[in-house]
Amino acid sequence: MPVSEIVVILLAGLGAGAINAVVGSGTLITFPTLVAFGYPPVVATMSNAIGLVAGSVSGTWGYRRELRGQWHRLRWQLPASFVGALGGAWLLLHLPEKVFASVVPVLLIGALILVVAQPKIQAWAKRRSEAAGKAANQIGRGRMALVTIGTLLVGIYGGYFTAAQGILLIGVMGALLPETMQRMNAAKNLLSLVVNVVAAVAFTIFRFDDISWQAAGLIAVGSLIGGTVGARYGRRLSPAALRGAIVVLGLIGLWRLLV
Repeated sequence: MPVSEIVVILLAGLGAGAINAVVGSGTLITFPTLVAFGYPPVVATMSNAIGLVAGSVSGTWGYRRELRGQWHRLRWQLPASFVGALGGAWLLLHLPEKVFASVVPVLLIGALILVVAQPKIQAWAKRRSEAAGKAANQIGRGRMALVTIGTLLVGIYGGYFTAAQGILLIGVMGALLPETMQRMNAAKNLLSLVVNVVAAVAFTIFRFDDISWQAAGLIAVGSLIGGTVGARYGRRLSPAALRGAIVVLGLIGLWRLLV
């Protein structure tokens, strides 16, 4: 692997780890980067999922204080993410590669749209959480069921194609929960970690030889550092600049896939 490729993938992992800790959608940096270097889409997805586990761990740890008081709900959401990730990983492993190659541009476009719309999604979620600020932190069984089902569906998506699953989780929780953005972001980090770990284990067991372990290792190192930095300093970064970088790299990856 050329030195230039090593440096770019390492930096992409660092950026993805930081962005995932703060916003979500860091995969839209690492996945297009691997595709741009010529990695097949399925190989890029599996290698990326494995590499980003390290960043998910550091990002979740950085937001551990915001997880306090959420376990009454997370005890339902965590199994939903686990089962959903199993389903998504199963789809990736069993559907023909040509199906993924056909579907991934659509998923990538959808994920980029979510990134662009992310400020409005977060603003909407913030308004809902502020409107419910005086309400008790408990939610009814019906709403809990909807949150769990939504988490399951996002888990399936994340196990198949990880990009923007964090934004989807924020959208689901923002629509249904009386929580602050920081607490929802902490829950998002933990749930995304579960999805990434399940997918990574499945890919390692069943497609070990198809994974680029060099790329996965570089992303792991970069994302581990990035997750720590993002959790500590990420709130100071310009969200617009982050979204701009994600969209540009995502479009490069999309162009590489289509041509």
